[in-house]
Amino acid sequence: MAGALNSVVKSASCSATPLRSTVGRLLVCGFGLAGLLLVPTLAQSAARLADRETVVSRPHVYLMRGLLNIFSLGMDQLAVQIERHGIDASVYNHTLYQAVDSEIVAKYRAGDHGPYILVGHSLGADAVMTMAQELNGYGVPVALVVPFDGTGSYLAARNVACVLNLTQRVYAYMRPGPGFHGNLRNVDVSSDTSIDHFTIDKTPRLQAVALSSVLQAARSESCRPGINGPAVAGPKETPAPHEASPAKTAAPTRSAATTLRSGFED
Repeated sequence: MAGALNSVVKSASCSATPLRSTVGRLLVCGFGLAGLLLVPTLAQSAARLADRETVVSRPHVYLMRGLLNIFSLGMDQLAVQIERHGIDASVYNHTLYQAVDSEIVAKYRAGDHGPYILVGHSLGADAVMTMAQELNGYGVPVALVVPFDGTGSYLAARNVACVLNLTQRVYAYMRPGPGFHGNLRNVDVSSDTSIDHFTIDKTPRLQAVALSSVLQAARSESCRPGINGPAVAGPKETPAPHEASPAKTAAPTRSAATTLRSGFED
């Protein structure tokens, strides 16, 4: 690039060029100045290309808190545990879910293909299910979604490989949406009287299963988009309101022991 720049600069020094006519001098000057204008543009294009070539895919975990950022501190605890394993983990309030989605889409389009993992509590649980649906519309695969006691039932989008729903509310079971071919588990802990909506995200044994599942997905040991679920979601769309066959959903269990030991495994 330096050699090309020197060449252009020399060409642009038209006043020192012995030319027989004014027209000839103007032509040389014109081409030289055009070259000077193009050099920064070419350099910027080369830099952008180099940036794209150096993007490395790595796991990202996004954790969404619920109301007022004060009832979902289990998300912060879980983020610390995840980061101890060398995996990026960021915590946000549920109201920022669209901004987080935009960040994920930008990273994916820049060449960072994750895997992407979403975890949330309460309204944050609702948010991560909604985020996965929106990412489906942009063709971004999601490896794992872990809702902690959402406030309602949501459909698992077809771009999601695994959903692990930890809940103590029967009406907050997650269901397979149209095109979903992944692994969906509703783990009902309502029989444990020590767990309620405000403690479920801070319960050590539930954090343990969430952490185990997150680490497996982050290391591509399970919940691999394209194997447990489709790799690319397709064109932007709104999920249909009806539910797919319940046969694709693992039977809910009042005793979470098996799932708590193993998380998701192939």
